[in-house]
Amino acid sequence: MKERIEIVRGDITKQSVDAIVNAANVTLLGGGGVDGAIHRAAGVKLRLKCATLGGCATGQAKITPGYNLPAKFVIHTVGPVWHGGSRGEADLLASCYRNSLSLARENECTTVAFPAISCGAFGYPLEQAARVSLQAVYDDLRRHDQPRVVRWVLFDPAAYDAWTKAHAEL
Repeated sequence: MKERIEIVRGDITKQSVDAIVNAANVTLLGGGGVDGAIHRAAGVKLRLKCATLGGCATGQAKITPGYNLPAKFVIHTVGPVWHGGSRGEADLLASCYRNSLSLARENECTTVAFPAISCGAFGYPLEQAARVSLQAVYDDLRRHDQPRVVRWVLFDPAAYDAWTKAHAEL
């Protein structure tokens, strides 16, 4: 199961995978960080499609075509804002990963790339996010054959270090 996990430094918008996951906000209409980068790279059709989806609740996920991205799909998920860990943040973050993987399976995606959901503007501590996200994905992969590869694509060196360390320890 751990052999199905990849952790790399890079730009998620350049990934040739079946689906990339967008760390979106509740409107799904673009924003800063990874969300803005994905919207810019995918082009205006992504924003137009997202405008028809009615937003997305925290912990849930929705899927769109990838448009101008090398990925066939974009799975949009809304991570929790960090409030110190007392408002169910870990459960909501794990739900982002589970729901994204479920959508990937429903759409026959064998390769999926994730960013560090909630770790930018939403303030989730890197080390805690890495452990929660990896454990959620490990648990999912134990129960399912697909996707075959789950890759974290981390732009920030500190995020890459946190995921690499958590992957080695879990």
